[in-house]
Amino acid sequence: MTTVRGPITDEARDDLAAQIQGSVLRPADDGFVDAIRLWNAMIAKSPAVVVQPISVEDVVGAVTFARENALELSIKGGGHNIAGLALSDGGMTIDFSRMREVRVDPSAKKVTVQPGCNLGDVDRATQQHGLATTLGFVSETGVAGLTLGGGFGYLTRQYGWTVDDLLEVEVVTAAGQVVRASREENPDLFWALRGGGGNFGVATEFVFQTHDVGPEVTAGLIVWSAADAEEITDLFRRATEAAPRELTIAMLMRNAPPAPWLAEQHHGKPMIGLVVCHTGDLERAQADLAQLRAFGEPWADLIQAKEYTAQQSMLDATQPKGMHYYWKSEFVPGLSDELLADCRAQFDGMEAPANQIVLFHLEGALAGFAEDDGAVGNRDAAFACVIQSMWAEGGPAEANIAWVRSAWTTLKRHSTGGNYINFQTDDEADDRTAESYRGNLARLAEVKAAYDPENLFRVNRNIRPA
Repeated sequence: MTTVRGPITDEARDDLAAQIQGSVLRPADDGFVDAIRLWNAMIAKSPAVVVQPISVEDVVGAVTFARENALELSIKGGGHNIAGLALSDGGMTIDFSRMREVRVDPSAKKVTVQPGCNLGDVDRATQQHGLATTLGFVSETGVAGLTLGGGFGYLTRQYGWTVDDLLEVEVVTAAGQVVRASREENPDLFWALRGGGGNFGVATEFVFQTHDVGPEVTAGLIVWSAADAEEITDLFRRATEAAPRELTIAMLMRNAPPAPWLAEQHHGKPMIGLVVCHTGDLERAQADLAQLRAFGEPWADLIQAKEYTAQQSMLDATQPKGMHYYWKSEFVPGLSDELLADCRAQFDGMEAPANQIVLFHLEGALAGFAEDDGAVGNRDAAFACVIQSMWAEGGPAEANIAWVRSAWTTLKRHSTGGNYINFQTDDEADDRTAESYRGNLARLAEVKAAYDPENLFRVNRNIRPA
């Protein structure tokens, strides 16, 4: 299929607008700029037309128009994907910002979510009933993109990937049909949607299982000087080895931000910190965290009893919309001495103010599922290793990107062989997508051939038809 058959005429846009109850925006229209604004400002794309549906019928109309006019088609949920997969340059973007309904069924412990929702929308609704589903850890992330790429967060050690909580998806296919996918209905499509990205159709509704969580948890952040890095990395390893599944710990290394909770003399100095979230009994949490909080002389200890929604948004300020982002990720099977030493070495003399390496503990429920239970795979991941860089417009892009690539080259030797598809940047080669899916790639290509043989849905980490 070609990218675009030709310019979209005013007449064609008018025909499309006549079929859509929501909005159809052109580049000169009010609201267009906001509709295409992404979290990662490195991405510069501009679609020829943006459709903002308010119903599944609108989505069918948009997909049919894109197919019949050979337009490149992209889907924007939260616009938080680092590779900018939400936008089509010169084609059509379906922007779900007007479809953000959340419906909670507390008796069945289920939540139904429209594709424009972000994590905060869902957490706020489910927490009214003391429930949560397994989502990420930045509240402005879009639920749809997170889920279709597998998804992980503070509840992963207890319940698995986000897609392990997924019960059902409503999908508009490339042919313009509306279908449901679950373990019982269209199970091959459901399997592919559980981590296979936006390759198979437009998801217009998600149904998730929820769990008893909160509303109060013990969580927060504790940081020390990086002069203690060797001892802290060993402490992190011992703590994660002993941690109950209710406790998730992530370790981060970076230069200290100019945050109000840090004394000014620490700003810009190398630091090492632990982000913790304990969803169990508050007294039990205090006992489980005592060893961490008693170590050394922390620069700051922000661990406290707090609302789960507050923990879910705690890191939002560290990833503001409109900055430039470049990341690499690998899944690792454990915390070897060599891995921890390699992580520490990346910060020798590192002056960038916002570059960091994060080791996020995942080990637990993942291993209770078969490797091919959902396209996401990677059930052998004990930790996600994420190498991150952030800078403002006009900042040292080349130096930051070079640092990420250099650190990744060093750390990749510790990988399971898999990486997180949602953290791939737009310059990743096809072999990185293959590494994400490993043994599940061939089956994904077969499902792609069945549901999208012409590759209409290709603005993503694309799976080509078999």
